[in-house]
Amino acid sequence: RRTHKPEVSGSIPLPATKSVKIKYMKKNFLNLGRQPLANSFLPSNSKKTLSREFFYNLNISFNTSSYLVSVTKPVNPKLQYTDKYAHRASESQTARNAFAKTAKKLNKKFSPNIIMEIGSNDGVFIKNFSRNKVIAVEPCKNLANLTKNKYKTFPDFWNKKLANKIFLKSKKADIIFSANTISHIPNLKETFDAIEYSLSRNGVLVIEDPSLHSVIKNTSYDQFYDEHVYVFSALSISNILRSSRLRLFDAEKIETHGGSMRYYVCRDAAKYKQTKKLNLILKGEKKAKLNKLSTFISFAKKVKKSKKELNKIFKVLKNKKKMIISYGATYKSSTIFNYCKIGKKLIDYVTDTTLNKQGKFTPGQHIPIVSPEIGMNNKVDFAFLGAWNFKKEILKKEKKFIRNGGKFITHVPFPKIISK
Repeated sequence: RRTHKPEVSGSIPLPATKSVKIKYMKKNFLNLGRQPLANSFLPSNSKKTLSREFFYNLNISFNTSSYLVSVTKPVNPKLQYTDKYAHRASESQTARNAFAKTAKKLNKKFSPNIIMEIGSNDGVFIKNFSRNKVIAVEPCKNLANLTKNKYKTFPDFWNKKLANKIFLKSKKADIIFSANTISHIPNLKETFDAIEYSLSRNGVLVIEDPSLHSVIKNTSYDQFYDEHVYVFSALSISNILRSSRLRLFDAEKIETHGGSMRYYVCRDAAKYKQTKKLNLILKGEKKAKLNKLSTFISFAKKVKKSKKELNKIFKVLKNKKKMIISYGATYKSSTIFNYCKIGKKLIDYVTDTTLNKQGKFTPGQHIPIVSPEIGMNNKVDFAFLGAWNFKKEILKKEKKFIRNGGKFITHVPFPKIISK
């Protein structure tokens, strides 16, 4: 493994910066009720297990100063990111293809010598780079164990202390990549301060996260759960970066997770100029009024209507003795089932390809999880798209189910039954 030499300019410890407070003017606009941890799949449905299940209240707020949308009271990350963390990004063909394409694009565009990923999961992104170029940060030790033998891996939460540990005597990162992770970290100020310290002079932070614009457009309220502390817009990202001597210089829309955004961030003094593409995105977000509280109040009304209509579909089908399952034991579906009170009376079971979810029970509603090989049988009439963001992949994969008369149910952009 390569030994990183210090930069010519010298590396100094990350300073204990004074806490520059971002002005928070939070206004609650949506209450999704009592929710469990979305990744807490239960090993059994015994009374003892159920009595220990953790719940919190999922309130969503809008910051009228920074335009940041967030969970009002975040859950302690140490309860969420444990050595039993279930999600494996590599198990989705769509995800594997997307990360490979992204890695190729970043290599071509920036020619990085050092790449660090914050939230490296099972290595689905970093495997596209030479091992001597990679630094992985992954707080879930079961996931960190999957990459530590091949890549330099730190099984820790990202913060200023870890940034000092990694880069005090090493070259800084030319690319810091983070997909669906920055939005999970409650302390954004420390997160971005540590990133600013860790970037080389013209280094670039690349963030991928669900797009607030898409959430509003699709009424996809299931993007809100305990791990998604924030759902970003380009407007809010641009605002919150300023106190960490960083700036947003480019952004692009991507299809992952039902509509995401890729943000390109650099130090204030870096060579990059703000792109026309970013200007158009910012203009579009202002046109969609993502800087107005009224937009989110209207969104909350649509969410309540969606809940009512989805429940109606399930109950009508159940009254007709139809068998309904859910496709994908996703974190997003946890929000839907617990907010809409959709449980075992309406859904027989959930299918999922993730081995360590099979044989367990969904958080909160305790619906059993089975493999697709067992679950996608000819008795099933309807399957709810818990993994609606992989709709194309699922419809392609389940052609036999559709040919035999099977139909899917979705709530995006509004509750409906689809057959193709």
